[in-house]
Amino acid sequence: MNIKLYLGIGSIVLFTSLLMYNFGNSIDTYVNFEQAENRSSSHVVGTWDDSREWGFSRETMRFTFHMKDEDGNVRRVVYPRPKPNNFEQATQLVVIGEMRDNTFYANDMLMKCPSKYNDADEVEFTRAEEG
Repeated sequence: MNIKLYLGIGSIVLFTSLLMYNFGNSIDTYVNFEQAENRSSSHVVGTWDDSREWGFSRETMRFTFHMKDEDGNVRRVVYPRPKPNNFEQATQLVVIGEMRDNTFYANDMLMKCPSKYNDADEVEFTRAEEG
């Protein structure tokens, strides 16, 4: 009976340890490009640097652009999908992926765009001043 008890407790401890290890590896924190160099997966927050070359390549089926992180570091970003429709209007970008050879390879990208509701409030405010 004691052997079954020890095996059960050992199994629970092993399962819990593996679960915590995998959970810890799956949590990504927001970092800058320099910190992303030492990680296998990162979230980098920044803005599009429209002064540099950007575009979609039909040969490689990739969208490439340059992004400036919150610390001012600029890196080339390679995104394996076409350019999102509202990319130019985004006020903030979050790229999710990894750094390789001074280039960030994004698996996913999130964009923060101006709210249409904020614009509507500004329009209403402007109209109230005129009238």
